[in-house]
Amino acid sequence: MNLPAERPSVLFVCIHNAGRSQMAAAFLTHLAGERVQVRSAGSAPADTVNPAVVEAMAEAGIDISAEVPKVLTVEAVQASDVVITMGCGDTCPVFPGKRYLDWTLPDPAGQGVDAVRPIRAEIEKRIRGLLDEIPASRA
Repeated sequence: MNLPAERPSVLFVCIHNAGRSQMAAAFLTHLAGERVQVRSAGSAPADTVNPAVVEAMAEAGIDISAEVPKVLTVEAVQASDVVITMGCGDTCPVFPGKRYLDWTLPDPAGQGVDAVRPIRAEIEKRIRGLLDEIPASRA
């Protein structure tokens, strides 16, 4: 299915693309549907998505068990209107004309689902706020 190119696009970036950026992308996809193009990537992607993150998202009714960490590319950044970084520091490429947000969130790596739940809740809150700011289209 080809969708119009005027949809705003958001890229979520963290180091491993196994936790925070996966949760953020899943929430935005879940809440915005086809209204927003969503990408996530990591500067040093892990082999798999954090199992505690998969479990926490399942509790929220969102299945991310099939997701795989992806490597951050220059093309992904260039193709995005908004780039939201989550602890990737200087490894995220910066391009003029892009809107950058840096969300300081605890890293769920190595944490159990109990530690992931408050991170998930904060990400969902920020995504809902972001949705209020993103225009319906760029047209």
